[in-house]
Amino acid sequence: MGWWCEGGAARRALESKMRTDSPRVDSVMAGERAASFTKRSIKSSAKASGLRLALSMVDLTTLEGKDSPEKARSLCGKAMVPDPEDRTLPKVAAVCVYPNLVRECVTALRGSGVKVASVATGFPSGQYPLEVRLEDVRRAVEAGADEIDMVINRGAFLAGRYDEVAEEIRQTKVACGRAHLKVILETGELETLDNVRRASDLAIRAMSEVGVRHEHGADFIKTSTGKVQPAATMPVTLVMLEAIRDWYERTGERVGMKPAGGIRTAKQALHYLVMVKETLGDEWLTPDLFRFGASALCNDILRQLRWMRTGVYASGYDQSES
Repeated sequence: MGWWCEGGAARRALESKMRTDSPRVDSVMAGERAASFTKRSIKSSAKASGLRLALSMVDLTTLEGKDSPEKARSLCGKAMVPDPEDRTLPKVAAVCVYPNLVRECVTALRGSGVKVASVATGFPSGQYPLEVRLEDVRRAVEAGADEIDMVINRGAFLAGRYDEVAEEIRQTKVACGRAHLKVILETGELETLDNVRRASDLAIRAMSEVGVRHEHGADFIKTSTGKVQPAATMPVTLVMLEAIRDWYERTGERVGMKPAGGIRTAKQALHYLVMVKETLGDEWLTPDLFRFGASALCNDILRQLRWMRTGVYASGYDQSES
Protein backbone atom coordinates (compact mmCIF):
# COMPACT_ATOMS: atom_id res chain seq x y z
CA MET A 1 0.00 0.00 0.00
CA GLY A 2 1.25 3.50 -0.83
CA TRP A 3 3.06 5.83 1.52
CA TRP A 4 0.10 8.25 1.42
CA CYS A 5 -2.11 5.83 3.42
CA GLU A 6 -1.63 5.41 7.15
CA GLY A 7 -3.32 2.13 7.94
CA GLY A 8 -6.80 0.74 7.50
CA ALA A 9 -8.57 3.48 9.47
CA ALA A 10 -7.21 6.18 7.18
CA ARG A 11 -8.21 4.21 4.11
CA ARG A 12 -11.74 3.71 5.43
CA ALA A 13 -12.00 7.41 6.21
CA LEU A 14 -10.85 8.26 2.71
CA GLU A 15 -13.42 5.87 1.20
CA SER A 16 -16.16 7.43 3.31
CA LYS A 17 -15.10 10.91 2.22
CA MET A 18 -15.22 9.86 -1.45
CA ARG A 19 -18.70 8.42 -1.00
CA THR A 20 -20.15 11.62 0.40
CA ASP A 21 -18.13 14.52 -1.03
CA SER A 22 -19.54 14.62 -4.56
CA PRO A 23 -22.68 16.67 -5.18
CA ARG A 24 -25.67 15.09 -6.91
CA VAL A 25 -26.16 15.97 -10.56
CA ASP A 26 -29.47 17.19 -11.96
CA SER A 27 -29.31 15.31 -15.28
CA VAL A 28 -32.10 17.36 -16.88
CA MET A 29 -30.42 20.66 -16.06
CA ALA A 30 -27.02 19.31 -17.13
CA GLY A 31 -28.49 18.35 -20.49
CA GLU A 32 -30.16 21.71 -20.96
CA ARG A 33 -27.06 23.61 -19.93
CA ALA A 34 -24.88 21.55 -22.28
CA ALA A 35 -27.30 22.11 -25.15
CA SER A 36 -27.19 25.87 -24.56
CA PHE A 37 -23.51 25.96 -25.60
CA THR A 38 -24.48 24.82 -29.10
CA LYS A 39 -26.66 27.90 -29.62
CA ARG A 40 -23.98 30.58 -29.30
CA SER A 41 -23.45 32.80 -32.35
CA ILE A 42 -19.79 32.88 -33.44
CA LYS A 43 -18.46 35.42 -35.95
CA SER A 44 -16.37 34.20 -38.88
CA SER A 45 -13.14 35.75 -37.58
CA ALA A 46 -13.65 34.17 -34.16
CA LYS A 47 -14.54 30.86 -35.82
CA ALA A 48 -11.23 30.76 -37.69
CA SER A 49 -9.30 31.50 -34.48
CA GLY A 50 -11.34 28.90 -32.62
CA LEU A 51 -10.63 26.22 -35.21
CA ARG A 52 -6.90 26.93 -35.14
CA LEU A 53 -7.02 26.69 -31.35
CA ALA A 54 -8.97 23.42 -31.53
CA LEU A 55 -6.40 22.00 -33.95
CA SER A 56 -3.62 22.79 -31.49
CA MET A 57 -5.54 20.82 -28.83
CA VAL A 58 -5.94 17.58 -30.79
CA ASP A 59 -4.28 14.36 -29.65
CA LEU A 60 -3.81 12.45 -32.93
CA THR A 61 -4.41 8.84 -32.01
CA THR A 62 -3.99 5.38 -33.46
CA LEU A 63 -4.97 2.47 -31.22
CA GLU A 64 -5.58 -0.45 -33.55
CA GLY A 65 -4.32 -3.99 -33.79
CA LYS A 66 -2.83 -3.21 -37.20
CA ASP A 67 -0.70 -0.31 -35.92
CA SER A 68 2.87 -0.36 -37.16
CA PRO A 69 6.02 1.78 -36.96
CA GLU A 70 5.25 3.06 -40.45
CA LYS A 71 1.77 4.20 -39.43
CA ALA A 72 3.16 5.81 -36.29
CA ARG A 73 5.72 7.78 -38.31
CA SER A 74 3.00 8.90 -40.74
CA LEU A 75 0.88 10.09 -37.83
CA CYS A 76 3.85 12.03 -36.43
CA GLY A 77 4.37 13.72 -39.79
CA LYS A 78 0.75 14.87 -39.83
CA ALA A 79 1.02 16.01 -36.21
CA MET A 80 3.89 18.33 -37.09
CA VAL A 81 2.46 19.56 -40.42
CA PRO A 82 -1.32 19.04 -40.39
CA ASP A 83 -1.80 20.65 -43.82
CA PRO A 84 1.23 20.94 -46.12
CA GLU A 85 -0.62 23.61 -48.12
CA ASP A 86 -0.86 25.90 -45.10
CA ARG A 87 2.30 25.93 -43.04
CA THR A 88 0.92 28.68 -40.79
CA LEU A 89 -1.36 26.21 -39.03
CA PRO A 90 -0.36 25.09 -35.53
CA LYS A 91 0.94 21.62 -34.74
CA VAL A 92 -1.35 19.31 -32.84
CA ALA A 93 -0.79 18.80 -29.12
CA ALA A 94 0.25 15.15 -29.03
CA VAL A 95 0.40 11.79 -30.75
CA CYS A 96 -1.14 8.94 -28.74
CA VAL A 97 -0.07 5.33 -29.36
CA TYR A 98 0.35 1.99 -27.64
CA PRO A 99 3.52 1.64 -25.50
CA ASN A 100 5.39 -0.45 -28.09
CA LEU A 101 5.34 2.49 -30.53
CA VAL A 102 6.40 5.21 -28.10
CA ARG A 103 10.10 5.05 -28.96
CA GLU A 104 9.31 5.32 -32.68
CA CYS A 105 7.24 8.45 -32.06
CA VAL A 106 9.82 10.02 -29.74
CA THR A 107 12.39 9.73 -32.52
CA ALA A 108 10.05 11.09 -35.20
CA LEU A 109 8.87 14.05 -33.09
CA ARG A 110 12.17 15.03 -31.47
CA GLY A 111 12.51 18.82 -31.29
CA SER A 112 9.00 19.47 -32.66
CA GLY A 113 7.26 20.30 -29.39
CA VAL A 114 4.56 17.70 -30.09
CA LYS A 115 4.08 15.44 -27.05
CA VAL A 116 4.11 11.66 -27.11
CA ALA A 117 1.21 10.14 -25.18
CA SER A 118 0.70 6.45 -24.54
CA VAL A 119 -2.25 4.44 -23.31
CA ALA A 120 -1.31 2.01 -20.57
CA THR A 121 -2.68 0.13 -17.53
CA GLY A 122 -4.29 -2.62 -19.56
CA PHE A 123 -6.06 -0.30 -21.99
CA PRO A 124 -8.96 -0.39 -22.74
CA SER A 125 -10.35 -2.82 -20.14
CA GLY A 126 -8.22 -1.94 -17.12
CA GLN A 127 -8.71 -5.53 -15.94
CA TYR A 128 -5.10 -6.71 -15.83
CA PRO A 129 -3.36 -7.32 -12.48
CA LEU A 130 -2.18 -4.02 -11.01
CA GLU A 131 1.54 -4.83 -11.21
CA VAL A 132 1.16 -5.64 -14.91
CA ARG A 133 -0.58 -2.30 -15.45
CA LEU A 134 2.08 -0.40 -13.53
CA GLU A 135 4.88 -2.10 -15.47
CA ASP A 136 3.06 -1.07 -18.67
CA VAL A 137 3.28 2.54 -17.46
CA ARG A 138 6.92 2.33 -16.40
CA ARG A 139 7.96 0.87 -19.77
CA ALA A 140 6.14 3.61 -21.69
CA VAL A 141 7.74 6.34 -19.59
CA GLU A 142 11.16 4.72 -19.94
CA ALA A 143 10.65 4.72 -23.72
CA GLY A 144 10.10 8.48 -23.58
CA ALA A 145 6.35 9.05 -23.21
CA ASP A 146 5.48 12.57 -22.02
CA GLU A 147 1.94 11.61 -21.05
CA ILE A 148 0.21 8.44 -19.88
CA ASP A 149 -3.49 7.78 -20.49
CA MET A 150 -4.64 5.25 -17.89
CA VAL A 151 -8.08 3.70 -17.60
CA ILE A 152 -9.76 3.06 -14.27
CA ASN A 153 -11.17 -0.28 -13.20
CA ARG A 154 -14.86 0.41 -13.82
CA GLY A 155 -15.90 -2.87 -12.23
CA ALA A 156 -14.29 -1.86 -8.95
CA PHE A 157 -15.79 1.62 -9.14
CA LEU A 158 -19.33 0.40 -9.84
CA ALA A 159 -19.01 -2.12 -7.01
CA GLY A 160 -18.32 0.78 -4.63
CA ARG A 161 -14.66 -0.08 -4.06
CA TYR A 162 -13.65 3.57 -4.33
CA ASP A 163 -10.56 3.22 -2.16
CA GLU A 164 -9.24 0.49 -4.46
CA VAL A 165 -9.73 2.69 -7.53
CA ALA A 166 -8.11 5.68 -5.83
CA GLU A 167 -5.13 3.59 -4.72
CA GLU A 168 -4.59 2.34 -8.27
CA ILE A 169 -4.65 5.92 -9.57
CA ARG A 170 -2.11 6.98 -6.93
CA GLN A 171 0.21 4.11 -7.74
CA THR A 172 -0.09 4.85 -11.46
CA LYS A 173 0.71 8.49 -10.80
CA VAL A 174 3.87 7.45 -8.95
CA ALA A 175 4.82 5.12 -11.83
CA CYS A 176 4.44 8.05 -14.26
CA GLY A 177 7.35 9.90 -12.68
CA ARG A 178 7.99 12.98 -14.84
CA ALA A 179 5.14 12.16 -17.25
CA HIS A 180 1.70 13.75 -16.98
CA LEU A 181 -1.22 11.46 -16.19
CA LYS A 182 -4.64 11.41 -17.86
CA VAL A 183 -7.21 9.31 -16.00
CA ILE A 184 -9.82 7.80 -18.33
CA LEU A 185 -13.16 7.28 -16.60
CA GLU A 186 -14.84 5.43 -19.50
CA THR A 187 -18.02 7.39 -18.84
CA GLY A 188 -20.08 5.27 -21.23
CA GLU A 189 -19.86 2.46 -18.66
CA LEU A 190 -20.49 4.58 -15.55
CA GLU A 191 -24.26 4.58 -16.12
CA THR A 192 -25.20 7.89 -14.46
CA LEU A 193 -24.02 11.49 -14.32
CA ASP A 194 -23.81 11.11 -10.53
CA ASN A 195 -21.22 8.38 -11.08
CA VAL A 196 -19.37 10.56 -13.61
CA ARG A 197 -19.13 13.33 -11.01
CA ARG A 198 -18.06 10.94 -8.25
CA ALA A 199 -15.40 9.33 -10.48
CA SER A 200 -14.13 12.77 -11.54
CA ASP A 201 -13.76 13.92 -7.95
CA LEU A 202 -12.11 10.63 -6.97
CA ALA A 203 -9.56 10.83 -9.79
CA ILE A 204 -8.72 14.49 -9.20
CA ARG A 205 -8.24 13.95 -5.48
CA ALA A 206 -6.19 10.78 -5.92
CA MET A 207 -3.78 12.43 -8.36
CA SER A 208 -3.38 15.40 -6.04
CA GLU A 209 -2.62 13.22 -3.01
CA VAL A 210 0.58 11.91 -4.57
CA GLY A 211 2.01 15.42 -4.37
CA VAL A 212 3.90 15.48 -7.69
CA ARG A 213 3.63 18.88 -9.37
CA HIS A 214 4.63 19.67 -12.94
CA GLU A 215 6.50 22.80 -14.01
CA HIS A 216 4.24 23.12 -17.07
CA GLY A 217 0.74 21.85 -17.67
CA ALA A 218 -1.28 19.58 -15.42
CA ASP A 219 -2.69 16.11 -15.05
CA PHE A 220 -6.02 15.42 -16.76
CA ILE A 221 -9.29 13.60 -16.42
CA LYS A 222 -10.58 12.09 -19.66
CA THR A 223 -13.99 10.81 -20.71
CA SER A 224 -13.36 7.70 -22.75
CA THR A 225 -11.11 5.16 -24.41
CA GLY A 226 -12.98 5.59 -27.70
CA LYS A 227 -13.72 1.85 -27.61
CA VAL A 228 -17.10 2.15 -25.82
CA GLN A 229 -20.25 3.97 -26.88
CA PRO A 230 -21.43 6.45 -25.90
CA ALA A 231 -18.02 8.12 -25.59
CA ALA A 232 -17.66 11.88 -25.04
CA THR A 233 -20.94 13.78 -24.78
CA MET A 234 -21.50 17.40 -23.86
CA PRO A 235 -23.46 16.68 -20.63
CA VAL A 236 -20.76 14.27 -19.44
CA THR A 237 -18.01 16.75 -20.31
CA LEU A 238 -19.88 19.54 -18.53
CA VAL A 239 -20.13 17.48 -15.34
CA MET A 240 -16.39 16.78 -15.48
CA LEU A 241 -15.56 20.44 -16.15
CA GLU A 242 -17.64 21.43 -13.12
CA ALA A 243 -15.68 18.97 -10.98
CA ILE A 244 -12.46 20.63 -12.21
CA ARG A 245 -13.89 24.09 -11.51
CA ASP A 246 -14.96 23.17 -7.98
CA TRP A 247 -11.57 21.62 -7.22
CA TYR A 248 -9.76 24.72 -8.51
CA GLU A 249 -11.96 27.04 -6.45
CA ARG A 250 -11.32 24.94 -3.34
CA THR A 251 -7.58 24.29 -3.74
CA GLY A 252 -6.16 26.54 -6.47
CA GLU A 253 -4.88 23.44 -8.29
CA ARG A 254 -5.51 23.19 -12.04
CA VAL A 255 -6.62 19.94 -13.68
CA GLY A 256 -6.90 19.40 -17.42
CA MET A 257 -9.82 17.92 -19.34
CA LYS A 258 -9.90 15.63 -22.38
CA PRO A 259 -13.15 14.59 -24.05
CA ALA A 260 -12.38 11.64 -26.32
CA GLY A 261 -14.39 9.70 -28.85
CA GLY A 262 -17.40 10.84 -30.86
CA ILE A 263 -16.26 14.42 -31.56
CA ARG A 264 -15.95 14.40 -35.34
CA THR A 265 -16.80 17.86 -36.68
CA ALA A 266 -15.27 21.30 -36.43
CA LYS A 267 -18.68 22.65 -35.38
CA GLN A 268 -18.75 20.26 -32.42
CA ALA A 269 -15.24 21.33 -31.42
CA LEU A 270 -16.33 24.98 -31.27
CA HIS A 271 -19.28 24.00 -29.06
CA TYR A 272 -16.87 22.32 -26.65
CA LEU A 273 -14.59 25.36 -26.59
CA VAL A 274 -17.56 27.57 -25.75
CA MET A 275 -18.41 25.22 -22.88
CA VAL A 276 -14.85 25.32 -21.54
CA LYS A 277 -14.71 29.12 -21.76
CA GLU A 278 -18.03 29.62 -19.96
CA THR A 279 -17.38 26.97 -17.30
CA LEU A 280 -13.67 27.39 -16.54
CA GLY A 281 -12.65 30.61 -18.28
CA ASP A 282 -10.07 31.60 -20.88
CA GLU A 283 -7.24 30.19 -18.77
CA TRP A 284 -8.28 26.65 -19.73
CA LEU A 285 -8.28 27.43 -23.48
CA THR A 286 -4.80 26.01 -23.97
CA PRO A 287 -3.43 22.56 -24.92
CA ASP A 288 -1.85 22.44 -21.48
CA LEU A 289 -5.33 22.18 -19.93
CA PHE A 290 -7.72 21.02 -22.64
CA ARG A 291 -7.40 18.36 -25.34
CA PHE A 292 -9.56 16.61 -27.91
CA GLY A 293 -9.04 12.88 -28.28
CA ALA A 294 -10.49 12.70 -31.78
CA SER A 295 -8.34 12.03 -34.84
CA ALA A 296 -11.30 12.28 -37.24
CA LEU A 297 -11.86 15.78 -35.90
CA CYS A 298 -8.47 16.91 -37.22
CA ASN A 299 -9.45 16.32 -40.85
CA ASP A 300 -12.75 18.16 -40.54
CA ILE A 301 -11.03 21.16 -38.93
CA LEU A 302 -8.54 21.18 -41.80
CA ARG A 303 -11.36 21.01 -44.36
CA GLN A 304 -13.16 23.94 -42.73
CA LEU A 305 -10.01 26.04 -42.49
CA ARG A 306 -9.15 25.35 -46.12
CA TRP A 307 -12.66 26.40 -47.18
CA MET A 308 -12.36 29.63 -45.16
CA ARG A 309 -9.01 30.28 -46.84
CA THR A 310 -9.83 29.31 -50.44
CA GLY A 311 -13.62 28.98 -50.74
CA VAL A 312 -13.16 25.35 -51.82
CA TYR A 313 -13.70 22.24 -49.68
CA ALA A 314 -11.00 19.58 -49.78
CA SER A 315 -12.00 16.20 -51.16
CA GLY A 316 -11.80 13.18 -48.92
CA TYR A 317 -8.69 11.92 -50.71
CA ASP A 318 -6.94 15.26 -50.06
CA GLN A 319 -6.68 14.43 -46.34
CA SER A 320 -4.61 11.58 -45.07
CA GLU A 321 -6.31 8.95 -42.89
CA SER A 322 -3.59 9.26 -40.28
